[in-house]
Amino acid sequence: MTETHDETHDETYEAIVIGGGAAGLSAALVLGRARRRTLVVDAGEPRNAPAAHMHGYLSRDGMAPADFLAAGREEIARYGVDLVRDRAVDVVRDADFAVVLAGGRTVRARQLVVATGLKDELPPLPGLAERFGRDVLHCPYCHGWEVRDRAFGVLATTPLSVHQALMVTQWSKDVTLFLHTVAEEDLSDDDLRRLAAAGVRVVPGEVAGPTVENDRLTGVRLLDGTEYAREVLFVAPRAVPRTDLPARLGAEMTETPFGTYPVVDAQGRTTVPGLWAAGNASGFAEQVVNAASRGYRAGAAINGELLMADLDAPLTTTDG
Repeated sequence: MTETHDETHDETYEAIVIGGGAAGLSAALVLGRARRRTLVVDAGEPRNAPAAHMHGYLSRDGMAPADFLAAGREEIARYGVDLVRDRAVDVVRDADFAVVLAGGRTVRARQLVVATGLKDELPPLPGLAERFGRDVLHCPYCHGWEVRDRAFGVLATTPLSVHQALMVTQWSKDVTLFLHTVAEEDLSDDDLRRLAAAGVRVVPGEVAGPTVENDRLTGVRLLDGTEYAREVLFVAPRAVPRTDLPARLGAEMTETPFGTYPVVDAQGRTTVPGLWAAGNASGFAEQVVNAASRGYRAGAAINGELLMADLDAPLTTTDG
């Protein structure tokens, strides 16, 4: 792998991958092994950076996210994939894609993969960000086993938080749902019935923040001063895509309760020819293992498209 930084090599590639997480590296690995000249543009902002370990990835369960990405970068290096530590700030599409980098370079490619992922915006309460990924958590599949059987709190920000509270009862039977900014009357009869059946205690009132002692979360404090002893607090961050490049390129977008994403097919193909989205750039719920799979699919499909385009090019010239 060549970390090109500000040097100028051949600035034209067959494929450029924007984003060096699981999805982007997986796409680049497939393309490199297919002998495609490929560039990865990585700003170094993985979504799971706050977490000490990642889970649910067969054979990589418990691995540190930074170690996983380092291994991925080493693997793509074996196949001649270039890497630039930079940020894509603009893309112009004419005969191909011209990607403008924050460092001032412009690199071009026939195919473009957006795999920039998401960033998590936490509810605006003091103390949450400092503990996110430790004892302030959002995904029970990612962290539930490690905190099993502890006293859980769930911070409601919308009525959808009821689902999160119900889900985490698989890992602890001591769960308290703090309604926070959600009114009790906004919960449906089914919500209340299920919460009762699961043994979830429901606490109305706005939350002031977590209580921390000796660098451990020990409770949740309401604005009225009431405190509830809790060891873990689950929250529902707002997922924000890290780039609007697909929309700026004219890709059809779809609104979801968890953000706006490009419309893609099973391979990650958007409605713009040559433009692909993989991992959390294409949807909210892609865990690391799913993101890697999405990147693999996109990489294989891109290689096929490039191959067929090259084979058909002489026919197009002759017909013309």
